[in-house]
Amino acid sequence: MRDIGIGIVGGGYMGKAHAVAMSSVGAVFDTVLRPRLEMVAATSDASAERYRRAYGFRRATADWRALVGDPLVQAVVIASTQDTHRAIAEAAFAQGKPVFCEKPLGANLDDSLAMVAAAETSGCTNMVGFNYIRTPASQYARALVASGEIGTVTWFRGEHTEDFDSNPEKPATWRSHGAANGTMGDLAPHMINAALALIGPIARLTADIATVHKTRPGPDGPVAVTNDDIGQFLCRFENGAMGHLSFSRVATGRKMGYAYEITGTRGAIRFDQEDQNALWLYKAEGPEAQRGFRKILTGPAHPDFLPFSQGPAHGTGYQDQIIIEARDFLCAIETGTPVWPTFRDGLEVMRVVTAAFASASTGQWVNL
Repeated sequence: MRDIGIGIVGGGYMGKAHAVAMSSVGAVFDTVLRPRLEMVAATSDASAERYRRAYGFRRATADWRALVGDPLVQAVVIASTQDTHRAIAEAAFAQGKPVFCEKPLGANLDDSLAMVAAAETSGCTNMVGFNYIRTPASQYARALVASGEIGTVTWFRGEHTEDFDSNPEKPATWRSHGAANGTMGDLAPHMINAALALIGPIARLTADIATVHKTRPGPDGPVAVTNDDIGQFLCRFENGAMGHLSFSRVATGRKMGYAYEITGTRGAIRFDQEDQNALWLYKAEGPEAQRGFRKILTGPAHPDFLPFSQGPAHGTGYQDQIIIEARDFLCAIETGTPVWPTFRDGLEVMRVVTAAFASASTGQWVNL
């Protein structure tokens, strides 16, 4: 066992999640590398110090460059806004430091390409944060598909729908501006990543993207919303399967609508993150009168469940997904072996997002 100094850029929602994960991962998974919360960076000295005290970091700074350059920070977690990802990652790789970056990889395709180039030139460990695909249920679904348990996949439907912006009277925030902060930059990458993981590469797509609430209240009157609220696309995967993916931040009543259905020639799978400890499986076998979807409750027999609980159906939660990511990142650093999803995997998600915008602007199918 040996410790490793962790620096986290950003102390908000995801910064806290990663700080908690790094504090817990050694006890949960008995990792060889044991994280030491060395430094947190925020946008001001006051907020950085507040995060330091709350999360247990040794030091705090308002300058992410100081964090990246500090010799006691041996690995960097980027949990700041998308427009900062590229500069931080490039600086860390130049220092020879492993980087874990929250999704989406970059603010756009150019940023993502540059980040992959910097990662691969440096040879440093790199990962992107797509935490939802790491639930025990989704890991098991991925294994079922890969093993051929449901036969040849013919169709995939995926959605990531939430309602945090469904109220048109909600005031404008930072989410109301910048392509990377819209639904296609914020929610879509999670389900696109799931589709790529479960089914495989996308060959072509046709998309429609819209802003439902075009203005929101501001301190001095209505403020124009400059990014998207909702989007969808039809696609054909390289393996021939058809697909439909949809995304929305204005899906009234939907709280965590990360859900998918997979249809195969010998069975089918359904999953909904709002019931994240269950997977629904249909197998085309046995008497017709006894066929139907059956609910599988996750337990110690499923991937990454046992370290959290010995009791079947006792359940894992959102924070546990981040702890699983932390385990994978630390193992990748310790062994020098890349762990999915790498920056290149994050780039493939950004290629799909970029293709969707291109299709929506022309009304045409786009080949990837």
